Amino acid sequence: MLTKKEQSLIDALEPTAAQNGIEIVTIEVIGSKKAPVIRIYIDAEGGVSFQELSGAQEWIGAMLDRIDPFPGAYTLEVSSPGIDRPLRTPEHFQRFCGEEAHVRTVRPLDGTSSFKGTLASADGDSVVIETEHGTHTIPFSEIKRANVIGKIEF
Repeated sequence: MLTKKEQSLIDALEPTAAQNGIEIVTIEVIGSKKAPVIRIYIDAEGGVSFQELSGAQEWIGAMLDRIDPFPGAYTLEVSSPGIDRPLRTPEHFQRFCGEEAHVRTVRPLDGTSSFKGTLASADGDSVVIETEHGTHTIPFSEIKRANVIGKIEF
């Protein structure tokens, strides 16, 4: 799911995040190699406030300056995961069982690489998703990207 660079950044940031009561949901490195954008999605018990976002931006920026993950300039964006929250770890999938999700795989499984449905279960090895076409067990090693499908109720 993550590149080696993204995983190394998560590994470096997670201990400090935990000390600050913050969860690193995921990291995306996008854009050009000369000037990439590092997007870090964070969450906290009860959601993320503006103060938590600005505080996290400060300590994450300082840590990235020390780590210096990219030669030259980069842009740092720290954000809440939003309504379509990314799912990265087995714990994320377990926490959101019963919710609607979209799971994309690295190669087709059961004839498709895109599964939209209800997360039925998850363990350390796989995710079970119930779609309109049946129930599918997807190994974590085959997941390219996944997110909760947000719902807004009026």
